[in-house]
Parts: sequence; structure tokens; C-alpha cells
Amino acid sequence: MNAAGKGKSVLKAGAKRLLGRAGFDIVRSTRIQGGVDDFIPFEATMRAARAADMSVGDYIDEVMNGTPGATQSTIDELRALGVFAAAPNTVLEIGPGSGRYLEKTLKECSPGRYEIYETAAPWADYLVDTFGVVAHPTAGCSLAPTPDGSVDLVQAHKVFNTVTFLCASRYFFEMARVVRPGGRIVFDAMTETCLDPATVRTWATKGGEGHGSFPAALPRRMCVDLFATLGCSLEADFLAPMGVASTEVLVFRKGD
Repeated sequence: MNAAGKGKSVLKAGAKRLLGRAGFDIVRSTRIQGGVDDFIPFEATMRAARAADMSVGDYIDEVMNGTPGATQSTIDELRALGVFAAAPNTVLEIGPGSGRYLEKTLKECSPGRYEIYETAAPWADYLVDTFGVVAHPTAGCSLAPTPDGSVDLVQAHKVFNTVTFLCASRYFFEMARVVRPGGRIVFDAMTETCLDPATVRTWATKGGEGHGSFPAALPRRMCVDLFATLGCSLEADFLAPMGVASTEVLVFRKGD
């Protein structure tokens, strides 16, 4: 093992010991057993990130998920596509969790208002206190508090591959409702693009215990066709790391 590998091994071992004292264990996100508050425990994760001298987002990407740089690579792709160049004044994020995409989004643009819908109360409170975002109460499938056509950028990262088909579908209608004409919708889904036979074998053999909703697959054609009926056209797509494989990021624009 080279020096870099040894360093990462020591870091993971130290973080594992720290979490163990708090009654938690480090597991890959491919073993998700519930919501973000279940597989990313708030206080233990914060303590472990501080002990490792890492940001919360980088700690989750590198140590917990084993995908260093994954969040930043997605943000870089969105920047290259001009998503942030549009200078969105209002951003809404579904399921920001620890805020690792939220934090990097704020470094790319300066929205006057950033709304979140997060079911894990400790993480939602942390995001409000740290970044000054507006947290709405959520039932996990609705954006009811947000008015029609009021948002410039709606995004959800690593959400729709962890929930059921009906939950994702209901959110899709809501995303199209709240985005303004000319605004963008960004989310990732584990589509058939990500599920060639070799990848399915990888998930089946290396994807951990799994549970009733993760990893959840969504038909790409369904997503594209549904948003088309809602006045939103697909602008771009690209693959992003997720667990032992990948997920597909889709970028839609609502017609003027």
C-alpha cells in the first residue's frame, strides 16, 4: 500500500473508532436502511468530520461513501453546462441532507433565497443555522409551501435513487409546478443508462444489504416524457458516482 493509501486507511480507522464510541459504525451509503438521519447520524458525523479535519461534505464523500470528489464533480459539470451562469435568484433543494451540494451551490451563485425540504430535523436545523436557508415542513412528497412558478433552480441530489417510484413521481409534478418559465430542474436517477448487466451484477454482489427502496431505479424515458408533458425539455445529462456504480444526472429547462 502506498503512502496515500496508508493515510486514508489510518483516517478511516480513526473515524471508525470515534463513531464507535458514540455507538455508530461507518458503512457505505449502499447499505442505507432509512432516511438521511438513519445512515448519516448528525452528531456522530459532525464529530468525526472535525476529528478528521475535513468538511462534512468531503468527509461523507471520501470516508463514508468511498467516492472522493463526487459532489464537486457534479457541481463542475453543472457549471460547465451554464446552470449557475443563469444567476438563479431563488433555489430550492429537495433532501439536501448534510448540505454538501447546497454548500457548493452557494459557492457558485448567490441566490437571494434558498429553500430546502429535508425530513431529518437535525440536519435541517444545521443548514438553517449555518447557511441561512429557509426550511419548509415536508411530508416527503410535496412542495406545497412553495408558490407556483417561483423558483429559478430546483435540484435534488442522491434523492430519487433512495425513495419509492410513487414518491419520486409526486415530487416530479411538484418540481415542474414550482419552477418558473426559463428555470431549470436538476436531479439524478438510477436509469437504464446506469444498469447494464455488468453493473447490475456489481450492485447485486457488492451493493450491501439494501432495503425496500435503495437503490431505486427509474426509467429514463419515463422521466423525459413526463417532464415534456409538463413543459420541461431535457437540456443535458451526465453520469455521477453513486455507491458501487453510478447515477444519471438530468438537467431540464422549463419553456418560456
